Parts: sequence; C-alpha cells; structure tokens
Amino acid sequence: MVDSRAQSKMTRFPYDRFAKDYLQELLSPLGSVETSKDVAGEVREIDVYFAPSPQPQIAQESLGLLGRFAQTKALIEPFRNAVTASEVRSCMGKLFDTCARIEREAKRNEIRLSEDSLPRLWILSPTASVDFLAGFNAELDVENWFPGIYFLGKSLRTAVVVKSLRSKSKVKSQKSKLIPINKFRGL
Repeated sequence: MVDSRAQSKMTRFPYDRFAKDYLQELLSPLGSVETSKDVAGEVREIDVYFAPSPQPQIAQESLGLLGRFAQTKALIEPFRNAVTASEVRSCMGKLFDTCARIEREAKRNEIRLSEDSLPRLWILSPTASVDFLAGFNAELDVENWFPGIYFLGKSLRTAVVVKSLRSKSKVKSQKSKLIPINKFRGL
C-alpha cells in the first residue's frame, strides 16, 4: 500500500517519477541504483544515486553518454524545465552532504579515499542560457566529452548537461535563439 504523501507526490510530478524509473532501468545492469535516496539533515532526496558494479551485466558503452556517467558513483538530477541557480545549489548541497558522509565513514574505518572515489553530480537540463552557465563558471571539456556538458570547478565534482543552449541576442526585442546540441546521446 502506498501512503497518501507518496501517492500525491507521484501524481504531481509524473516527469520526476518517469525520469527516476527510466534511469533506474537503464543503469541497473551496470550497478546498484537507488531512487529518492534521503540525504541527512533537512529532508531532501537525491533523484538517482548510482554506484557501479564491479561486474556490470551490460557494456557501459551501450548506454552512450549515460554509460559514461555510470563509470563512477553518481548523483543524477534530471529536470523537466530549465534548471535554476537555486536548484543547482540545492543539488550541490546534496552532493556535498553525500561526500561528507562517505568521507566520515572512510575515516571511521581508516580507509584512505581518493577524490575520484567520491560521487560526481550530473544535472540534466533541457536548456540553459550562456549567462546562466557563466554564472557558475561552467566550462566545456570538448577534448574528453561531448558538447553540451558544462563542468564546474574540478573539486566541485559537478556538471550541468544541457540539450539546447540559449544564446542571448544583442537586440532585446528578439527572442533567445536555441542552439541544438547534436551529439547529445544516451539520454
């Protein structure tokens, strides 16, 4: 039996439920997947927390870009509408809380952690503006990744994945122009 709070949340946010279920289905052959994972502190949930399996059931490459995300532990936060600065900060807070919990656990067990063993945050947004991304000093890494994946500072372990980039026109009366990212695969 589903409690009324959960039922209400499922019907109010069908995209959120669909995205979580879809990502869980795609990633489960590669490792463990938890959806709606609670974060310590105030009540917050990670949409998708992924931990790769040492022996995945399918090749990561078969999932394209999503398979690349699945090479390491990951928090995946899909958005139906353009992500806002506040939502990016909230997602980063979840990442920082998760990293802090992992680091405390490692210290308690006297295990030395490398930065690469900590999860990476992937924020999936259908669109974003150049100004929005500049506000986070987000940069492309075209040598290693497809266009449309904007990385924040290396130690922040965060990337915003944008399907269409909006450029602002110099003439205010013109609407923003969408620039499609043709190599956006796997999602």
